[in-house]
Amino acid sequence: MQEKLRRYGLLLCLFVFLYVILGSGLRLFPAGALAAALSGAPLVIFAFNRWAATRVHEQEKVSREEHQVLFR
Repeated sequence: MQEKLRRYGLLLCLFVFLYVILGSGLRLFPAGALAAALSGAPLVIFAFNRWAATRVHEQEKVSREEHQVLFR
């Protein structure tokens, strides 16, 4: 439960951050900033998940190679 609440809280913070940054930086109307934040939040989460998965996969590969070298 606490993990799910944390994820939703982070999503809300990301949404507000994008809403403020995109709205003020691009000088959008409130509806345009809302649309940009709604479409940008899932895109940022998707990109971060892909990036994190790649890093974890690389670390596991290095760890397996070190394990094979140590226990030959």
